[in-house]
Amino acid sequence: MEGKIIEVVGGIIRRGDTYLLGKRPVGKSQGGHWEFIGGKIEPGETPCEALARECREEIALKIVNARVRTSVTHAYPDRTIHLTLIDCEPAPDAEPTALEHEALGWYTPAEMLSLDFCPADAELLPVLFPDSKKTVILANGASSIG
Repeated sequence: MEGKIIEVVGGIIRRGDTYLLGKRPVGKSQGGHWEFIGGKIEPGETPCEALARECREEIALKIVNARVRTSVTHAYPDRTIHLTLIDCEPAPDAEPTALEHEALGWYTPAEMLSLDFCPADAELLPVLFPDSKKTVILANGASSIG
C-alpha cells in the first residue's frame, strides 16, 4: 500500500504477571480483535506522551514508568501503521475503565495466545513474550510460531 505511514502507539501495561488488553468495538477498524491500548500519535507528541493521553481518553487510566520497548511497521489493506510499543504500569491504586473498548482484561502471556489480536499486535507477541512457545493465531487466520 502506498501513502503516508500512520504513527501509532500501544501500551504494554503490566500489573504483576498480567498485561492490560482492550477488545476493539465491532464496527470500528479491526473490530472484535484484541489490542494493546493506544492510538495515533498527534503532531508534536512523543510516543510516551501519546500513550499517556490515549490511556486517559480511552480507559481513564494514569500510567507511570513509560519507556519505549519495540516497534513494527504493518501494512493493512487500507493503510500502513508504524506501531511503537511502550512498557509501563498503572499508577498506584489506578483502575482502568472501558470508555472506548468493548471489553478490557488483564491477561498473562500464556492466556494471550488464545485471543484474536489485531495483526500488528499479534506480530509482536513472540518478540514481547519469547517464553510463550505456542502458535499465535493472527486475525487474518495465519499463524506465527513464538
